[in-house]
Amino acid sequence: MPLYRVTLAYDGTDFIGWQRQRAGEGRTVQGVLEQALASLAGGARVAVAGAGRTDAGVHALGQVASFDLPRELGTAELQQALNGLLPADVRALDGGRAPEGFHARRSAVSKLYRYVLDCGGVPLPQRRRTAGWVPRRLDESAVRAAAALFPGRHDFASLASSGGSTTTTVRTVTRSEVEFDEHGLVYEVEADGFLRKMVRSMVGGLIAVGRGTLAPEGLAAALETRDRRAWPPPAPPSGLTLVRVDYPPPLDAVLP
Repeated sequence: MPLYRVTLAYDGTDFIGWQRQRAGEGRTVQGVLEQALASLAGGARVAVAGAGRTDAGVHALGQVASFDLPRELGTAELQQALNGLLPADVRALDGGRAPEGFHARRSAVSKLYRYVLDCGGVPLPQRRRTAGWVPRRLDESAVRAAAALFPGRHDFASLASSGGSTTTTVRTVTRSEVEFDEHGLVYEVEADGFLRKMVRSMVGGLIAVGRGTLAPEGLAAALETRDRRAWPPPAPPSGLTLVRVDYPPPLDAVLP
């Protein structure tokens, strides 16, 4: 059967996460996508692989999914068909035939996440679905010092939440940058892979250091312990978005 890939954007607020669950356990992005694809496959189930298993409440601008479909569809035709079947909080941004051997998760070489955090004042209701919030401004220099701890190859066991299925907690972070604005901060982090709740735990570390409850040196020590109990709690999911997933050539192409 033809192999396809699509790039998805979604508001994760009303989903319990990406990964399909047993019937009746909640609404998932994978579940609604497979339901839409079943309509294009004559009612047959279409198994979907996602690049990232985003948690409940986490959003995406560049989630990638791959699947086999027992029919031929052009690029524009696939996108149009999916957007006519998907709910309003999920959109297919593009789609088409994928190169042989492509797999949305296993073929990925890096992922970029963004976290938006409002600091101080009153949490704006218009931003409640897309931003985390803390009640006061954070120390900018301290937050930048904390963000500078993450680049490189580290064992991130201290940041891993239970329930993951990975065999190693070692990851290579290639980018860890903070920008401050009138609302608070925007944090972007890129790596070859992420553990469950790892980015939210990174932001939790930035918040603790920015509040002054933990020095950057203390956060570095907590990272070295490889003990989740030593690390600050994760930030809420509302501010987190999967921005982009990268693949090596020629697997990064959408075929005509």
